[in-house]
Amino acid sequence: MNRQLENFFQLSANGTSVRTELLAGLTTFLTMSYIVFVQPAVLSGRMFGFETGMDFGAVTVATCLGASIASAIMGLYARYPIAQAPGMGQNFFFVLTAMPAAAAAGFENAWETALGVVFISGLLFLVLTFFQLRETILNALSPSLKNAIAVGIGLFIALIGLRNAGVIANSPATGITLNHRFMSPDLIVFFAGMIVAAGCHARRIRGSILWGILTATLVASLLKVGMPAVWAESELVKTSKLMTQFQFATGLVAAPPSISPTLFKFDLGNALSLAMVPFIIVFLFMVLFDTVGTLVGVAEQAGMIKDNKLPRARQAFTSDALGTTIGACLGTSTVTAYIESASGVEQGGRTGLTSVTVAILFLMALFFTPVIAMIGGYPPLTAPALVLVGAMMFGNVAKIDWKDVTEAFPAFVIIVGIPFSYSIGDGLALGFICYPLIKLFTGRGKEAHWIVYVLSVLLVLYFVFVRSKVAA
Repeated sequence: MNRQLENFFQLSANGTSVRTELLAGLTTFLTMSYIVFVQPAVLSGRMFGFETGMDFGAVTVATCLGASIASAIMGLYARYPIAQAPGMGQNFFFVLTAMPAAAAAGFENAWETALGVVFISGLLFLVLTFFQLRETILNALSPSLKNAIAVGIGLFIALIGLRNAGVIANSPATGITLNHRFMSPDLIVFFAGMIVAAGCHARRIRGSILWGILTATLVASLLKVGMPAVWAESELVKTSKLMTQFQFATGLVAAPPSISPTLFKFDLGNALSLAMVPFIIVFLFMVLFDTVGTLVGVAEQAGMIKDNKLPRARQAFTSDALGTTIGACLGTSTVTAYIESASGVEQGGRTGLTSVTVAILFLMALFFTPVIAMIGGYPPLTAPALVLVGAMMFGNVAKIDWKDVTEAFPAFVIIVGIPFSYSIGDGLALGFICYPLIKLFTGRGKEAHWIVYVLSVLLVLYFVFVRSKVAA
């Protein structure tokens, strides 16, 4: 078996092993397993206090199956260590924007119409991939922009990790601020996991991120069980996520629910109406740039980009597009490449075997939801992984040509744009718009690929005539 895996995934040529790939897959899965519980909560409407009509259990199964199939395609066809699952951001847009628009247009089956929109956008992704447009965009980016994407995503996932842990809190005065309540159980759990993960990484101990997650889980368990009664009654503890979100697994195995309430329930007729066309375009742009950003960010981190090009880019984009169409058929929103894959890459994952491992674990999650719920349902447990990976990805900042302002400034816009806009796609768009304009202004317009000019114009038109109206 090991020899067959070696021959198919070329493990030795990529400087990895079966053990390393399996560990990387487990690490990636643990950092993104929250989607198993977040996705049904979002699509069913429970997270927002209303019912959308989508069955919670069916969406759970659709999420696991969609992530498993899409990750397997990415691993076996594109052979990249990049896992896929329903995308965060797209799922909120699906429920809070696309579905209300469908209802406002007079469609009684709002969620079925929205699924149809996602399915059509997936087909368009396939068309764009067939004509190699997405691969052309990827190859048109300069090395500085590619490295800036990795840095910006690193900051973004680190910010997500800090917010998930409660280290960064919302502030009415400044937007966000540091949480100074360092005796909060959430922060204790997070810092315990982060210190162990960073320390193990510094000592080159294999599975450093996984050790951090396990340490955080142990500390959370001890606090939950052995918390003194006096401290447990304090306001500090009552307001922590530990008391409400961290629950011990009630068992190991649970039977999965039925997927029939959402399977093949999309409505293509209503989705193709004039009222829904703008939403098809929005989903198209969101996933287009999220995927480009994720592929570049993870590939740069893994050292996979050769001569400023990503090998097998067409296969990777095809895998992404197929994931979206399959997800819509199953009954979930846009399936896309996950930036959490960087955690597996940091653990040594270099081939598609990492993604195949994630695919298997998502299938197993259908039967081991109690255990996954315990780890994935409490964000401070996986937050250390995101922060550590973000720190590692930030190292790409040294590869940006800071002496050339026409390269450095657009790179800087991408770096700050991704975390500040809380969107990979929007951050990339800002940088892509700036890049050709600065090249033109300095008389170096020929240095920018023609596709970048076309992209810049399309992005401006998209924001002015499509995104602004949809947001309104």
